[in-house]
Amino acid sequence: MTTNPPGRTLAWVPVPGGVCLFGDRQRPLRVVDLEWTATPLTPAQLGLGPDHRPLVELPQAQAASIAADLGGRLPLSKEWEWAASGTERRPYPWGDEDPDDSRANLRDVYGRLTPVGSHPRGRTPTGLWDMAGNCWEWTASKTIGGGFVIRGGSYNSLPLYARCTFLNAAPAVSSSAGIGFRVVRPA
Repeated sequence: MTTNPPGRTLAWVPVPGGVCLFGDRQRPLRVVDLEWTATPLTPAQLGLGPDHRPLVELPQAQAASIAADLGGRLPLSKEWEWAASGTERRPYPWGDEDPDDSRANLRDVYGRLTPVGSHPRGRTPTGLWDMAGNCWEWTASKTIGGGFVIRGGSYNSLPLYARCTFLNAAPAVSSSAGIGFRVVRPA
């Protein structure tokens, strides 16, 4: 774990870079070494109260601003996929096994956000929690029409959305109860 901005309690996880075989077409894209927040950010991690569920209902620009205030940024979609799937291109962040309630908070499990880290079998081998389910995560990758790519699925998503290659989009101004974010910074 490395240093945090003053007053913040964030766990940072190093994820070595490499060549991401991006998407179902496996397009090779270079990814740099990064440190990631171990979980989507929570109000408790930011000193905004005791809530350990993901901080949601922020438009993309506000999430990006908080990331910058923490000395980082939102990940690109290719970086998110690389961190979730790893060098072995896992279908799910944890591996080959289908999603269940020990791995991810998806549709028909709880029906609401849960505290980050509540699904220990869903952690990536590098130590990232909740890359699938609980909340979608904003990225810095723009889409046609002014939106941004979101990744990972939410508590109201089908298991298909938990796949590492699945991507979705949301309008930049969306402040959904199902979209949160995590931060990356240079390693």
